[in-house]
Amino acid sequence: MRGLATRYGTRTSFERELKRYERRGASARNRFERQVRRTRTRFERQLRQRRSLIERTVKQNRRRVEREVRSVRKDLGKQTTVVGTRAQKLVSDATDFVSQLS
Repeated sequence: MRGLATRYGTRTSFERELKRYERRGASARNRFERQVRRTRTRFERQLRQRRSLIERTVKQNRRRVEREVRSVRKDLGKQTTVVGTRAQKLVSDATDFVSQLS
């Protein structure tokens, strides 16, 4: 108890020390709040960047798949035309061959 009495001999010195600790607390609180705001802003920025990257990648992949599907459909259409033409030619040749035999 004597240590406190000698340290804070008067009421004014006690109040001065008290204000000093209150300022320290306020400074620490302000510093913590600034740090929280900075961290939150950084997190939100990273989240937006990642989300836009994912959306862009999905869009590119969708376009690529749609392009491939169109290409495959076009090729398939060409191949069915070619197969149909060949089948008609085979039928025609077979008919001609059979008519020659008779």
